[in-house]
Amino acid sequence: KLFSTKNISTIEKKKTELYQELGLQARDLRFQHLMSITTRNNRIIMRMEFLKAVITPEFLLILDYRNLNLEHWLFNELASQLAGEGQLVTYSLPFEFQAIEAILQYWISKLQGRLNTLQPQILETLEALVDPKLLSVDRSKLHILLQNGKSLSELETDLKVFKETILEILDEEELIEELCLTKWTDPRVFEESTSGIDHAEEMELLLENYYRQAEDLANEARELRVLIDDSESIIFINLDSHRNVMMRLNLQLTMGTFSLSLFGLIGVAFGMNLESSLEEDPRIFWLVTGIMFLGSGLIWRRLLSFLGRHLEPSLPPHVPAVLKKTQPAAGRMEIKSDLKAETFGLSRSTLTNH
Repeated sequence: KLFSTKNISTIEKKKTELYQELGLQARDLRFQHLMSITTRNNRIIMRMEFLKAVITPEFLLILDYRNLNLEHWLFNELASQLAGEGQLVTYSLPFEFQAIEAILQYWISKLQGRLNTLQPQILETLEALVDPKLLSVDRSKLHILLQNGKSLSELETDLKVFKETILEILDEEELIEELCLTKWTDPRVFEESTSGIDHAEEMELLLENYYRQAEDLANEARELRVLIDDSESIIFINLDSHRNVMMRLNLQLTMGTFSLSLFGLIGVAFGMNLESSLEEDPRIFWLVTGIMFLGSGLIWRRLLSFLGRHLEPSLPPHVPAVLKKTQPAAGRMEIKSDLKAETFGLSRSTLTNH
């Protein structure tokens, strides 16, 4: 797909012919599932994983777009943007600025869409998992959280690669200069640049803008990751609390059985085939039975008191104040803060029970 400032056309050519027309080599257009922005022979080669484009001062060439399902973006968004009907901020600059901004804008919007899809799903799943009314954990919710956590990790990786790609260019002034193709091909543009309009600074500002957007998205993804880790800790504490309750109940019943068995030896002694004068008195049966139950109850009570003294939770350690983080979005941070309040409140109650 070939885009220029005036028209759009589709071409089909062999790779060797395309190399010769563009003045590139075979390795420049080789398929590589990575992210990079390079220049070669006054051409900009942009690889955004599956999206591969070649930019010149006159046109933008998108390679192999039919296999990537990019028709909607190419015809409905990119074409109007390059025709001056979009929302680009580089319309006053040469064509290569507009092409670079359009591709970067598409990639950032794609990453933003992935985050907007994951964020409500993760928050909803975490709210259901840390609900204090639930006595058990829904395994289906855990499976959904595991899948969302995996998707979030992939998104964090893509954001990291995108940031590193732009940062490599920002750290090299020569690379920024090479991206300004028109500055070296049109002498008039070069004269305007030397008179006050520096295209290299404009390119640097353009790249910094999308680097900052990627950094904001990375911070939001990082906050979701921290929220998932905190909620997992709360879930484990909740499960440990219920497990401790069952273990304590089992221990109490064991101590009750031990107390009855200890004083049950009196009944065993009277049940032996030995004669004494006590079995002739009808009140002895009730007296011995009362002593057995009373003694068992006292022993059990003493054991429970001993258990309570040694299993009382200690005072929680002093927790220093946590520095407040920057809030990128008020509504989103409000939901997150409410969820954190519930989770930490549950953590305190479960620790007390423990």
